[in-house]
Amino acid sequence: WMNRFRRVLIRWEKLAKTYLAFLHLACAVITWRAIGLLE
Repeated sequence: WMNRFRRVLIRWEKLAKTYLAFLHLACAVITWRAIGLLE
C-alpha cells in the first residue's frame, strides 16, 4: 500500500521528521480509504 505514495516510496525530503510526517499522512489516508471516509 505504501508503494502507491510516490513521495514515501522515493525519499525526496532531507529531514527525517519531514519524511516521517509524510509516512504518517500516507498511513492515515490508507486507513481512511479502508473505512470508506475518502471515497
